[in-house]
Amino acid sequence: MANTSKDPVLVVLQLTGGNDYLNTVIPYANPLYRDYRPVVGIPAEQVLALDDSVGFHPAMAPLKPVYERGDMAIIHGVGYPNAPRSHFRSMDIWHTCEPNKLGTEGWLGRATREIDPHKENVLTTVSFGPSLFRALTLPGVPVACVDNLDNYGLLPGVSEQRQRARILQWFAHMYSPAIGSGAVMDYLGQTGLDTLQGADVLKDAPKKYSSTIKYPETPIAKKLKGIAQVHMANFGTRIFYCDHGSFDSHSNQHGMHDKLWKDVSEGVSSFFDDLQEHGVGDNVVMLMFSEFGRRARDNGSGTDHGSGGVAFVLGEPVKGGQYSEFPSMKNEHLEQGDVVPNHDFRGLYSTLLEDWMGLDAKPLVGGTFEKLAYLQ
Repeated sequence: MANTSKDPVLVVLQLTGGNDYLNTVIPYANPLYRDYRPVVGIPAEQVLALDDSVGFHPAMAPLKPVYERGDMAIIHGVGYPNAPRSHFRSMDIWHTCEPNKLGTEGWLGRATREIDPHKENVLTTVSFGPSLFRALTLPGVPVACVDNLDNYGLLPGVSEQRQRARILQWFAHMYSPAIGSGAVMDYLGQTGLDTLQGADVLKDAPKKYSSTIKYPETPIAKKLKGIAQVHMANFGTRIFYCDHGSFDSHSNQHGMHDKLWKDVSEGVSSFFDDLQEHGVGDNVVMLMFSEFGRRARDNGSGTDHGSGGVAFVLGEPVKGGQYSEFPSMKNEHLEQGDVVPNHDFRGLYSTLLEDWMGLDAKPLVGGTFEKLAYLQ
């Protein structure tokens, strides 16, 4: 449970598309890394060394001070058995905690129901971006969704309606083929009005906000600034969700992956600087994850879908460092060319739900899984 008198807040940043684990936290001292990645490998002299064996991608420079001051935990080898290596199915598993069947309830939708069982606050959970993420969905549980807080409310009745229509259309387009249009419409019918009604309140957040921190003009930085604004407006929001991508680096990986991590690192660094400036970061923890890692060997231009990945947990309440073990890269230990996960993602969730949010994780993630002690 959180060691703070304030309600604990969880921010989830989804790295959509399959972030390349081995080029994010780079095993620069392992000769197999050079052997496997003659094209996309990062030269050792460019790696931002964290210790004698691994280091950050050079574009992650803004996050290195966060790690060095002990506010960032690296969770190695995150995943689950028998990974399908499909974007949609893998993300669905992460969102619903159902690796063996198609899930219909999001893990954070369940968490929202536990936090606010009587639906007293339509802003308990807020999603930033042009979508309703399945992790947040549960029939009857409202989630406020807003695409862009900067222009929300500037043209009353117009921009809001466009954002609402886009959010609902995206959700229906994405999930109807998988769970059926009936299930999608049932969800939207039960929660749609509440979900979007909450967003109306959010337009007041920028009016209450003042900061000397200059966020970059990037999509992810704008989302994180919006989260900071809502958090500082004291609406009682406990869960925030946003995403960035796509990290699907089959080709031209160098420039693509560099830019993605530059934008994420600068945005996340600005976000935590903003919270620190205002003295409101002591009850905020951020999770960054991707639906899978990528193959150990490059394909001559990029990397293909893999299995084991890396996650990050950041914030003042975090006990920084490295957790779990970096998976073996020996050829005989690879499965279908992938490093093998050694920490179940549901254990990652369980730590955050129980040791941070103060909830019973078992019914929310569908079982009992190993937790790691990366929270104060």
